[in-house]
Amino acid sequence: MFVVFVCARCDAELTAPLSEVCLPAHAHQRYGNGIQLPVLMEPGTFAVDPDPWGPPWRPWDVVTPDEAEARGIHAPVPALSDGPPGVTVIAPGDTRGTRLIPGKVSGACCGLDGGDGLNTACEACGLAVATRVDDCSLWQALWLAPDAVRRRPVEGVDAPPLSWPELLAEDMSTPPFEPVATWGGRRGSDHFWSWSPRWQAAVGRALAHLLAASEGRPVTVPDGLAADVFRRALDALLPTGEPRRRAALAGPGLPAPDPDVDILLVPVHPQTGRTWTTDGPAASAHPVPIPLGVWQWMAFPQPDLPVPASGGLPYDVLRDNPLPPRPRQLFRADPRTFQRTLARLPAVRSPWLREIHDNLAQHISAGLF
Repeated sequence: MFVVFVCARCDAELTAPLSEVCLPAHAHQRYGNGIQLPVLMEPGTFAVDPDPWGPPWRPWDVVTPDEAEARGIHAPVPALSDGPPGVTVIAPGDTRGTRLIPGKVSGACCGLDGGDGLNTACEACGLAVATRVDDCSLWQALWLAPDAVRRRPVEGVDAPPLSWPELLAEDMSTPPFEPVATWGGRRGSDHFWSWSPRWQAAVGRALAHLLAASEGRPVTVPDGLAADVFRRALDALLPTGEPRRRAALAGPGLPAPDPDVDILLVPVHPQTGRTWTTDGPAASAHPVPIPLGVWQWMAFPQPDLPVPASGGLPYDVLRDNPLPPRPRQLFRADPRTFQRTLARLPAVRSPWLREIHDNLAQHISAGLF
C-alpha cells in the first residue's frame, strides 16, 4: 500500500506517495570522521523505527533498571532517547511543502545533525513536523515526528510485497567494497576505497546475534565473504576448542541446509522485515538476520576475473577495465550497531557475553571493530 504523510494540524501533504520497507541496519550508523554518506532511504520508500529516537537524551546512570528492562535494554548504553517511538524516516527528496525552521538549523560540522530536535516545519501552518539530518558521517534522511504527521492511503495504488524468488530476480545485492568520499580536507573532497559502510553495520548487527547464538562456544562460519567479515572477530571473542557450533548460509536459491547445522545466516525481507525461515530438518537452528543485499552477495558472490574465462586477450586489445581495488585494511564491524543490538538481546545477561559488551572499547583498540 502507498501512503502520503500529511500534517497533523492542517492536513497539508508533506511527502510524495511512499511504500513501507523495513528499517535499514545502518539507519543510526555514525561512520568515520568527515565522511560524505549518501541518502539513507531509497526514493519512494519509508521505514518506521519502533524505538524512541532523538533528543532529549538521558545518560545511562540516571535510567532505572526497571525502566531499561521495560524498554527492552539489558545492558548499559551510552544514552537513552526520550523522544517519541514510531518515528518515520524518508529520503529528503520525497518531502513536499516543508521548510527549515530558523534558529533550529545548527550543525555539528558540515551540515545538520538533528541535535536541536525538530528543525523542519509544515510550510502551510508552521507546525514542526520533522528533523532533517545531513551532517558528515551521518546518513542523509528526514525523520518525521509521529505525533506531528499522519498517514493518508493513496487510492488505487496497491503493490503486494515481492516474493523471495522475485527479490532474487531483482538483484538487490550490496557490493562489499565501495569508494567513500571525505569532506573538508585541505584539498577539498577526497576518495578512498573501503569496505562498504552498509556491510559494516549489517555485520555489526549480525555479529551480536551470532555471539548470542554461540552460547559461549566456538563457531565455524563458511569460507568466502562470510569468513572475511565474521571469522576474525568470532575467533578472538569466543573460546577455542571443541565442540564447535556450525553456522551456514541458508535462504532462497540455496540448497536446504544440513540437519546438523546449529546457526543459519539468513536474509531479511527488505519490505516486510521478516526473516527467511526453513521448514526442513534445520528448522530448529538459530537464525541470524542479515539484510538481503549483504546476504545475497555472501551467498552468490560475483566473481571479478582478471582474464576472460577461457583464453587470453587478443594481441591488439588493451584492457581498459582494471579490477576494482580491495581495501587495505581488514574488515571491522560497526561498533555502535554491534553494541546497540547486543544490549537489546536478553542473552547479554550471561556473564561471558556481558563481558564482551562492557569491554567494547578494548576490542575497538585491538582492531576487531
